Amino acid sequence: MSLAKIVYASMTGNTEEIADIVADKLRELGVDVDVDECTTVDADEFQDVDIAVVASYTYGDGDLPDEIVDFYEDLKDLDLTGKVYGVVGSGDTFYDYFCKSVDDFELAFAGTGATKGADSVKVDLAAEDDDIAKLEAFAESLLTKLP
Repeated sequence: MSLAKIVYASMTGNTEEIADIVADKLRELGVDVDVDECTTVDADEFQDVDIAVVASYTYGDGDLPDEIVDFYEDLKDLDLTGKVYGVVGSGDTFYDYFCKSVDDFELAFAGTGATKGADSVKVDLAAEDDDIAKLEAFAESLLTKLP
């Protein structure tokens, strides 16, 4: 059985909910899933799983949340060859840099040697029905990229 780890940063609860939607769909598809808040884990724990997912909100003017910066920096130093990754997140279209943290994590993962498992999903504030459908399709796509 495949193992996935989802690491999230959430201020309002929106991104935690997004992480939970992806986790629930992966479990429904037969994957063992660990979901952890970013300050409680180390990035190198991604080396022990088949699927690595980051869910992050974007703060202020396109900034990573303070609580996930160390995780982000550590992630960039990992070799995740043979792993599948995906990135999801929440933001507010009111701001100029909507969901920029998602893009930042995409770039960080790209340098690790991991395989992109799905197109990122960016959610405006809280997940609604169409977002939930996209997040579930995201989870399904991750599985198709497993070796």
